[in-house]
Parts: sequence; structure tokens; C-alpha cells
Amino acid sequence: MEKVKILVVEDQSIIAKDIQMRLNGMGYDVPVIAFSGEEAVKMTEEIQPDLVLMDIVIPLMDGIEVTREILKIDSGAKVLAQTAYASTKGKEILEAGALDVIEKPFDLKKLQDTIKKYLK
Repeated sequence: MEKVKILVVEDQSIIAKDIQMRLNGMGYDVPVIAFSGEEAVKMTEEIQPDLVLMDIVIPLMDGIEVTREILKIDSGAKVLAQTAYASTKGKEILEAGALDVIEKPFDLKKLQDTIKKYLK
């Protein structure tokens, strides 16, 4: 059985690398990180991830717009949003098609449980 492939979309490199390391430690495959919305769309097409862990607040294209674009791609990728900010953006990204919103900093058990919930 192949490992679940996750694309992390996060504009802050230290946070992105930390998330990548933690997800790899949980047994997931995180082959690349997208630091912008444009990269996220391109990488979704290229690597066909099972899940995109999408930061809502990123420069240029925000996570809401990127989520819409990713869900137009016939990749089967699901989007799980992440944010450090409690705001109406959480509701907007859910309306755009994300499955859930997880608050940063992550509780690792909650993150893993949420991923498992949507990737059954």
C-alpha cells in the first residue's frame, strides 16, 4: 500500500519544514512544499497528492482562491485548511471546498486524527 501523499502549502519556510518533518514522522509522504498559491496549483497537477494542507493566509493568491483552483484539477486531492487566525476566512475556505480547518499551532494528535478522518 502506498503512503498517503500530502502537499503542504505554507509561505513561512520554517513552519513549512516543521510541518513536513512532523507529517513524515507520522508516516505520510510529503515530497514537496509549495510556498505560494501558484506553486500549489502547479505541484498539485504534477505530484497528484491525496491531500493538500492549505494555509489560508498566503501572498498573492490566498488559500481560498487556491483551493478553488486545486479542486478544478482532476487529481482527486482533498483540501484541509490551516490557519493561525480565527476569522471569517475559515468559513470562506469551507465554502470554497475545503473539508475542514485546523488551527495552528497544531496539536499533532488532532492533526493526525483529522487527516485520517478525511482520507478513509
